Amino acid sequence: MDCTGVSAVRVLALCAALLLASELTAQTYPGKPVRVVVPYAAGGPVDTVARLAAQKLTGRWGQQVIVDNRAGSGGAIGTQAVVKAPPDGYTLLVGNSGPITVYPHMRKSLLYDFERDLAPASFMVKSCMVLVTHPSLPSKTVQELVRLAKREPGALSYASSGVGGVQHLGMVLLESRAGIKLVHVPYKGAAPALADLISGQVHLQFNNVVGALGHVQSGKLRALGVSTATPSAVLPNVPPVARAYPGFDVASWMGVYAPAGTPKPVIDQLTRDVAWALNQPDVKQRLTEVGAEVVAAGPAELGAYMRNESALFGKLIAAAGIPKE
Repeated sequence: MDCTGVSAVRVLALCAALLLASELTAQTYPGKPVRVVVPYAAGGPVDTVARLAAQKLTGRWGQQVIVDNRAGSGGAIGTQAVVKAPPDGYTLLVGNSGPITVYPHMRKSLLYDFERDLAPASFMVKSCMVLVTHPSLPSKTVQELVRLAKREPGALSYASSGVGGVQHLGMVLLESRAGIKLVHVPYKGAAPALADLISGQVHLQFNNVVGALGHVQSGKLRALGVSTATPSAVLPNVPPVARAYPGFDVASWMGVYAPAGTPKPVIDQLTRDVAWALNQPDVKQRLTEVGAEVVAAGPAELGAYMRNESALFGKLIAAAGIPKE
C-alpha cells in the first residue's frame, strides 16, 4: 500500500473513532452532574427560569443539575466562563440578549464571539414588554401617543433600566418607526425607573409585563401596547404595537447554550430534554405567572433569532449614538 493509501486509511479510522466517541457520549450523557451557569445574581428572571428547568432535568437525568450564579459585567463574566469550558455538555449557559446580542455592539474588550464560541441548544422562553404611560398623559393608544409626540417634539421623556438595555432599544425602535423624538432618562435598574414613572417624573416606559401589571390594574399606569407581535397572556386586551407599526417585535428571551464544539448528539438531547422540562404543566403555569411564553425551539431557531436581533440592535445602538467602550 502506498503512502496515499495509508493516509486515507488513517483518516477513515480517525473519523470512525470520532463518530463512535460521539455516539457513546450521547448514550451515556449525562454521566455526572451538569453545571448551568446563570450570568446574573440569584432571584432574577433568568435565574428563575434556569432553576425551574434544572429541577425537572435533575429528575429526568438522575444527575444533579447545579445552577451556578456567576454575576458580573452585565452577564459577560458568566458567559465567558462557559465559552472557556470543555465542550462536553457538562457546563451550560442560560443566556439572554445582553451579553449575546447587545454587548458586541457596545464593548470593545469583549472576549468572545457568540457565533464562534457558543453552540445554541434550546430557545427556552420569550417575554414581552408593555408600553406604559403615566395616566396624566391624555393618550390612550399608541397612535394617540405618537400624535402627541409629533405635536410636541422632545417634550415627552421615557425611563429605561439603563443605556443599551432592551427597554431602551425598544423605545429607540419606536422612535425610528414612528418618526418621533423622545428624551431618554436612563436609570441604574428597572425599579427606580418604574418608581419615577409612577410618580410622574417621566412620562412613559417599556417595562416587563409582570412588573407593570399591578400598577396597570390599580390605575397608576396606563398600558398602550405590548412589544411582541402577538398579545400577552397576562394582558390579553392590550394590543401589540405591531398593529400600528407592522413588524415591531422586541422581546426579552432566554436560551440554553453549550461551548462551541459540543457533540451534536449532546446538543440534540439538550434540545429535547429542555423542551420536555419547560412543557411540564407546573413549569408552564409558573412561567405564565412571570410573563414568560414557552418557545422550546431548537438550535436553528435560536441561532436565527440571535442573528436577526443582533443585526437589529446594532442598527438601533448606532441610531442612538451609543459609543463602544
